[in-house]
Amino acid sequence: MTTADYSALDQPGISMNAFYPRRNWSPAPPGSSDHTVAVDDGISLSCRFFPAPPPDSGRAAPVILFFYGNGETANDYNGIAPLYNRIGVNFFVADYRGYGRSDGAPSFTAMLSDSVKTLDYVESMLPSESRAAGIFVMGRSMGRHPAFELAARHGRRLKGVIIESGRPILGNFTYALPPQDAEALETAYLAKVSSISIPSLVIHGEQDTLAPVDQAVRMHHCFQSADKRLLTIPGAGHNDLLYIGLDQYFAAIKEFVS
Repeated sequence: MTTADYSALDQPGISMNAFYPRRNWSPAPPGSSDHTVAVDDGISLSCRFFPAPPPDSGRAAPVILFFYGNGETANDYNGIAPLYNRIGVNFFVADYRGYGRSDGAPSFTAMLSDSVKTLDYVESMLPSESRAAGIFVMGRSMGRHPAFELAARHGRRLKGVIIESGRPILGNFTYALPPQDAEALETAYLAKVSSISIPSLVIHGEQDTLAPVDQAVRMHHCFQSADKRLLTIPGAGHNDLLYIGLDQYFAAIKEFVS
């Protein structure tokens, strides 16, 4: 698979209109821990780890490395992470540059390269038994971009990929480009998504107006995975998936990572 040059998407005008960084941080809730991932000279990402209680079976719990949607932060997941812990999953949330308590400013190519260093960090911090249980990458909405990057280029290091409210396009990152340049990058991007062959789970709301469900179905069919699953939640949109389909959502994740 050839590597596309996405540096055109790092133009200040594109980043300014594509990212919505928030500075949002509070002390780690009891049982969780804060981590700092160095990604460049003088630049580190703020991250938070929510470990699951040791399972009764004695087997180590798998890990979900989570990349959130635009405008969110790791701190926003303080109340959601315990739901992952309840299904026996360790939950690691990474901020992007300029988000949470991270240094720097966000850009598309940095978001991709930083995801690899974050995976490196998660692997290094886990005891051997947790590494054996496996790491899954999950991307919600904008978080699909780093999730796709890891699943396509570092799939051998992962047990699977979960995409929630995502689609196989660059979307608003190409809006300011000349049409022919945007089309070329979208074609290369779809080729990368289509190359993913590790187990996959797609979760999407049937009433999503920001990322129409037909795009999610197309993405699901694009994957080369022998084990691929699709859950569409009736009545759910882009940002209310958890509230409308909570039980379905976590049942699907629990079954997938098991």
